[in-house]
Amino acid sequence: MNSTEVDAYLRRLGIEQWSADRAGATAGALRELQVRHLRAVPFENLSVHLGEEIVLEEKHLLDKVVGARRGGFCYELNGAFGMLLAALGFEVTLLAARVYAEEGRLGIPYDHLALRVGTVDAGEWLADVGFGAHSHHPLAFGERGEQEDPGGTFRIVEAGPDRAGVRGGHDVAQAADLDVVVNGRPQYRLDVRPRVLGDFVAGAWWHSTSPASHFTQSLVCSRVTRDGGRITLSGRTFKVTDADGRREERELTTDEEVLAVYRDRFGIELDAVPTVRNSGANG
Repeated sequence: MNSTEVDAYLRRLGIEQWSADRAGATAGALRELQVRHLRAVPFENLSVHLGEEIVLEEKHLLDKVVGARRGGFCYELNGAFGMLLAALGFEVTLLAARVYAEEGRLGIPYDHLALRVGTVDAGEWLADVGFGAHSHHPLAFGERGEQEDPGGTFRIVEAGPDRAGVRGGHDVAQAADLDVVVNGRPQYRLDVRPRVLGDFVAGAWWHSTSPASHFTQSLVCSRVTRDGGRITLSGRTFKVTDADGRREERELTTDEEVLAVYRDRFGIELDAVPTVRNSGANG
C-alpha cells in the first residue's frame, strides 16, 4: 500500500489524519484501529448473492473495502486490515483457523483468517475484524486467562485433540493449535503457522459456492455501533442489539426499506435488493 491508499483507508475508518500520538505501532493504536474498523466496515456476504467474485488480491480488496465502501467476510476484511496494519508499521502474521460448528465439529481447513499482530510496546495480539460477532478489542495472544471484552469473556487456550484424536501443530512443543473461547464455548481453532493471503483462496471459493456453506444459505450485513451494540440486516429482518444485550427487530416489507437500511445504516449503495442464490439449501 502506498501513502495515498493508506490515507484513504484511514478516512474510511473516520480518521482524517494519523497524528503523531497515533503514529507508532502501539497496542493503543491497534485497539483504536480495530474498534473503528468494526464500526465503519460491515461484515457482509452480499457479494456471494450478487454474483461478485471474491478476489483475494491487494488491489481488489482495497477497491472494494475502501473505494466502493463495502464490507466483506473474513478473508476480505482481515486481509485488507492486515495490509493496513503492515503499512502502518505493525508486524502482521496471517493465521488460518477452523470454526467450531454444532457438537464441537470443526469446519474446513482455511475456514477463517485471523491476524497475529506485533506491537512495539506490548507484545503480540490476536486481531480479528472479520468474524461477525467477536471481540471488539484485540486479545493478548500469549495470555491464557480470561480476557474481558464488550463482546464477551474470551480465553485463548492450547487446543486438545480433535474428534479424530489428533492434536494440531506440526511441532506440538513449539506450535500447538490454539482454541479461541468466548463465554465458555470454543469459537475457532487457530493454526499458529504463518500463512499468505493466497493460501485462503480455496476456503473463500468453498464458502462462496458450496451449498453446505452458511454464507450461501443466507444474507447477512452487520456492524458494531458506537455504543458497543450491533446492528444486523439478515435478509429482510433488521435487528438492533444494545450493548447490554437487549434486542429489537422488525421486518422490512418493501424493497425501498431494505435499500434504505443498507444505505443509511451500513453505507452500502445497492441498485436492487440482493436475494439468496442458494435457495434450495435455504429451504
